[in-house]
Amino acid sequence: MKRILMVAVAALILAGCPSYPPQQPGTQPPIVPVEPDQPPEVTPPPTDVVPTPPKQQTTDWAASITPLVGQMVAADGVESGKVLLVDSVKNNTNGSLPVQTITSTMASAVENTNRFKVVPQSVVSSARKTLGLSQEDSLVTRSKAIGLGRYVQADYVIYSVMSGSNKDKSLEMQLMEVQTGEIIWTGKHSID
Repeated sequence: MKRILMVAVAALILAGCPSYPPQQPGTQPPIVPVEPDQPPEVTPPPTDVVPTPPKQQTTDWAASITPLVGQMVAADGVESGKVLLVDSVKNNTNGSLPVQTITSTMASAVENTNRFKVVPQSVVSSARKTLGLSQEDSLVTRSKAIGLGRYVQADYVIYSVMSGSNKDKSLEMQLMEVQTGEIIWTGKHSID
């Protein structure tokens, strides 16, 4: 009985062992090459392209205004030594303009001719406040310009209008006699 028990245990042990297929001598299992893992291509994150802002168009106001002032000074019927008021430029364009800068440039160009006594801008500002006219008055009219000229006791007044579009604008100037309201000279110039 001992023998039977030994044979039974040996059979159970052998039954639990895995069996491999018989190998033929000289054959080896195929070798599969393993390629190293390559890091994935790193693509940079998309960047937001910032558009370049449009170039600011700068206007050389002195170069645009000086030819008109030269024409005005050379016009017939314009007397030297008179008091002249340079009123604010009226903006009839489809955009905003530096009206104060244009008006100051115009006053400087007239002063440089040494032909008139130009009413200082401080006096004009004070007179505008007294008369209840805003410095940024966009409703400038000939009658307001003449009334302002009478108030500051000027002989002449320059009434000017900027018209057109932001890209294609022109400046029209009129020299008016304050007492009569007569337009003595008119000139127009395209602004670059």
